[in-house]
Amino acid sequence: MERILLVEDNEAIVLGLKYLLAQEGFETRVAVTVREAKEALREKEGFDLALLDVMLPDGDGFELCKYMRERFDIPVIFLTAREEESDVVRGFDLGAVDYVMKPFRNRELISRIRNGLRRKDGQGAEDGKALKCGELILNPESGKVFAGGKEVVLTKLEFRILSAMMTHPNKVFGREEILASVWDLYGNYVNDNTLSVTMKRIREKIGDSDGKLIKTVRGMGYRLEKNE
Repeated sequence: MERILLVEDNEAIVLGLKYLLAQEGFETRVAVTVREAKEALREKEGFDLALLDVMLPDGDGFELCKYMRERFDIPVIFLTAREEESDVVRGFDLGAVDYVMKPFRNRELISRIRNGLRRKDGQGAEDGKALKCGELILNPESGKVFAGGKEVVLTKLEFRILSAMMTHPNKVFGREEILASVWDLYGNYVNDNTLSVTMKRIREKIGDSDGKLIKTVRGMGYRLEKNE
């Protein structure tokens, strides 16, 4: 049975999560403070994944994450109400595999936990690295996108296009390249205008309606501009 360390001081959330995780076959160890979490981490059984709140009675979940990453090989998922873009960036920079906002949906959280556990087993380790471009953050493994600290919901196709562009910033993606390599995976023929509409939709969702981030290169295609 996989063990999860839940570091959370809200009693209602703890009770709900313990029940949910038990229903999914997980064993849960609860810590309500940083001190209790560190004590739990010394248990010989160990943990397969940790769910961390950021605001704790005796400390900071970010510092606890740093402590854990320096000493243990445990995937960390932040579970917090703090949605500022700087907090999301900091969480990923500290090595967290995911950042989930409260309130959360139960089935989605379980899916993200299982993704985190696959990371621990060595599956898709490279894909778990968050891609960043200014205030835009994309996590290839979890499928989450944040723009300006707010989560953005993309379709599978929109996510794939944006992921390709963020993986290769400043590269010009020809319209034919996108249509042939990305769109072809869905087995549907599309025309050039459909691609233009899709790119417009992506820009609107990530707050780039003016095209300052995703540039249109006249006569060629599109480029995601990343200034180091």
